[in-house]
Amino acid sequence: MLRGPLYQDGYRPQLSGHETFPLRYGWLKKAFDAVDAADPPDHAVFSGEDAIARFGVGKNMVASIRHWATAAGVIKEAAGRQLFATPLGRRVFDDDGLDPYMEHPATLWLIHWRLCSRPAKTTWFWAFNHCPVPFFDREMLVRAIEKLAGDCGWNQASSATVRRDVTCFVRMYAPQDRSGAPGGNVREDALESPFAELGLIRRTGRHDGFRFVRGRKRSLGAGVFAYAVTDFWKRFSDAQTLSFEALVHEPGSPGRIFLLDEDDVVERVAELEEVSGGVYHWSETAGLKQLIRSRALAPDDALDLMAVDYRAGARRDAA
Repeated sequence: MLRGPLYQDGYRPQLSGHETFPLRYGWLKKAFDAVDAADPPDHAVFSGEDAIARFGVGKNMVASIRHWATAAGVIKEAAGRQLFATPLGRRVFDDDGLDPYMEHPATLWLIHWRLCSRPAKTTWFWAFNHCPVPFFDREMLVRAIEKLAGDCGWNQASSATVRRDVTCFVRMYAPQDRSGAPGGNVREDALESPFAELGLIRRTGRHDGFRFVRGRKRSLGAGVFAYAVTDFWKRFSDAQTLSFEALVHEPGSPGRIFLLDEDDVVERVAELEEVSGGVYHWSETAGLKQLIRSRALAPDDALDLMAVDYRAGARRDAA
């Protein structure tokens, strides 16, 4: 029996909303600024007559900007369709925030985590948490999501909708070369899709072939990893211990989302005690590998953990 939120009764798939546009540089900052400046807060910032002029793009792209900003947790919709900037959005994308223009790799890892660790983005979540093979092509992903939709009774998941969602997912992490082959000239839309920089999905030599790149992620900092552990733990369990198995293999876990090997996770959790100021402690007593916490961290504390990576980057730049 497959486990995870996609297979639970009542799950509502999301296979559209991006208007086929992958998330691009500058979009999250534009969305944050527009929502933060709106007085009173209102969804019309994206749907009003002046929205096209405000964002400088077409109507469909405006809708895509809103979709990605919401999915990434930069803005949120409250009662009455009012839109607000989130604490995470404010911490990163405010003018004096940590990285308003997404120039630091920590921001890409953070947004990747927000998109793929939550089941709301169906294709994104399935690909990183349930895809059973390291090599795939678009048609394989389409068939897999269609089978999932059929098994779970998602009547609204048409084949065309699934295909568009899969195409957007692949373009986001492995943009198409102009030549269609490795080493070809890169198209403009490839340059505007920052997540290819993470190196999580790469093209293979065969036509429309891709592979997930599992293993050490040198640009993934200890701060974002600690944030991910905290975020996952909050959603996974109320216990004061978290098993190594869950950290590596559970759907929505850091091991799954960041495509880390077991050895990589062991190295990273060993650093958590220092990063968390002693809140987290790694234990391997009697062969039982688990993470122990002295208390559950509040959302603001998790954001403070994330900020460690940006301070480390600033120190390197100053040196």
